[in-house]
Amino acid sequence: MRIATWNVNSITARLPRLLAWLESSGTDVLCLQEAKIAEAGFPFDALREAGYEAAVHATGRWNGVAVISRVGIEDVVKGLPGDPGYDGSVEPRAISATCGPVRVWSVYVPNGREVDHPHYAYKLQWFEALKAAVAGDAAGSRPFAVMGDYNVAPTDDDVYDVAAFEGLTHVTPAERAALASLREAGLSDVVPRPLKYEHPFTYWDYRQLCFPKNRGMRIDLVYGNEAFAKAVTDSYVDREERKGKGASDHAPVVVDLEV
Repeated sequence: MRIATWNVNSITARLPRLLAWLESSGTDVLCLQEAKIAEAGFPFDALREAGYEAAVHATGRWNGVAVISRVGIEDVVKGLPGDPGYDGSVEPRAISATCGPVRVWSVYVPNGREVDHPHYAYKLQWFEALKAAVAGDAAGSRPFAVMGDYNVAPTDDDVYDVAAFEGLTHVTPAERAALASLREAGLSDVVPRPLKYEHPFTYWDYRQLCFPKNRGMRIDLVYGNEAFAKAVTDSYVDREERKGKGASDHAPVVVDLEV
């Protein structure tokens, strides 16, 4: 079984690439982030023609998450129970579903913006709610993973130059502590194997030739429980999908399972 996570940065802009990638990669289940579309406009028909069902939690031009599957979708939960919300509203940042033998969450963790910004405090609160929400599945015997754009680089090796991020979000001790706390719920980081470079980055800014220069970050993560981790046979970042005209600024993270 092949599952993946991908921040597509607008499914409308990326749909032809997405459909082509699903076919060429043979992915069974895809956790998708930054759909940037209302649920009513989601391309259900195009995905159905390709053999996939979709469960979607999206409300408009920002955020939006989905689970896309060709092995069935059941027990869908939209939203994060206990979501603290931001500025008086709850954003569409989480969705979970059971797809065949595996249960997954697709999550788009708040960015945090700046360390002294209210969005940063919201990010840390959101992590606390996520840990509480996934604790039951994480402790279970069924393969389970929380996959998505975490907007945190777990270690200094997960950014091209940690000095370039001094004083910025994504690398602060508090954010990394939130990740460590999530792992304490019974989850482990399924780290992709390196391909072209020593470190398997998943995101490269569009600006300043970051991708050609490999000035990237590993912020798209797969956190799986014990049953999931034991079933992993391979994991890699499909760096090729970051290339070319019309690419997302994130690349898919692919995980193969023997389940």
